[in-house]
Amino acid sequence: MKESVIYQEIYQEAEEKGLMKGISQGISQGISQGKQKVALNLLKMGLSLEQIAQVTELTQEEIQNLSTESN
Repeated sequence: MKESVIYQEIYQEAEEKGLMKGISQGISQGISQGKQKVALNLLKMGLSLEQIAQVTELTQEEIQNLSTESN
């Protein structure tokens, strides 16, 4: 009986950690996607790669890759 309670506690703790990790990853992905969308919009507006990199904190290479992927 005691072991069952311990296993349930361990399971619950692991489940909570997994949930928090999933939420954190989702937030990171959302932020990344937002930066990419802003970068593409700034490219369409004619800003330079250097300016876009300063605004979005993406590298110029990442921005160039976005540009080629979107065409």
